[in-house]
Amino acid sequence: MTENSTATLEPTQQTSTKMIRFEVLRQDTADSDSYWEKFDVPYRPNMNVISALMEIRRNPVNADGQATTPVNWEMNCLEEVCGACSMVINGRPRQSCTALVDKFTHPIRLEPMKTFPVVRDLIVDREFMFDSLKKIKAWVPIDGTYDLGEGPRMPERKRQWAYELSKCMTCGVCLEACPNVNDKTNFMGPALLSQVRLFNSHPTGAMNKDERLATLMTDGGITECGNAQNCVVACPKGIPLTTSIAAMNRATSVQMFKNFFGSDHMVD
Repeated sequence: MTENSTATLEPTQQTSTKMIRFEVLRQDTADSDSYWEKFDVPYRPNMNVISALMEIRRNPVNADGQATTPVNWEMNCLEEVCGACSMVINGRPRQSCTALVDKFTHPIRLEPMKTFPVVRDLIVDREFMFDSLKKIKAWVPIDGTYDLGEGPRMPERKRQWAYELSKCMTCGVCLEACPNVNDKTNFMGPALLSQVRLFNSHPTGAMNKDERLATLMTDGGITECGNAQNCVVACPKGIPLTTSIAAMNRATSVQMFKNFFGSDHMVD
């Protein structure tokens, strides 16, 4: 009797399992056409989108019961620090590691970010953003050939807002949300403008301040910003991007006058 009872209960438990429908915009290669594919994933409390994608990878069968290839995506830290798992979820760019299934309407639609070239499925090539970091010299130039000793201290108030800017994880979400980052402009995007403010505020990084501002004054720089303010809403780390953009707007204006009249005639 016990064995028969157990055998009777198993199908009932299986059929009562709640399933979550995912619709994934897939693309087999960088040059191929995209297509939608649907998947049903067993629900678990507090599961995130990454967990669902891992379940699809474990059992790559679509909603029609057909075997397919696993969905490709990027991930690393799984705690909203690395920025690798950025994608568009239900029409909004965000981190999939902190995207909880319970907080979305169903079906849940997953798409790659459109600002960057698609490599495959949900993986995009963010090289444009990393190249822009090189252009603005997003580092403190210390060659390390000898011990420079303790660096200059920053005032606590300045350090606090600089720390907020340093939370940027180059996830690309703000670039995806910005209407001015597209294939018709060379706009480097909100995150990069904010990084110029961060490194220009550093006591040692300030030695390259003029170079960074000069980069912002070229094609793709500050003048490409349309002040849509989508970036500050989309940023997963809550970075005050519009405040940084306003500060860099003022800084480049001052730099322009310095360049025009000559720094020797300008008074700080």
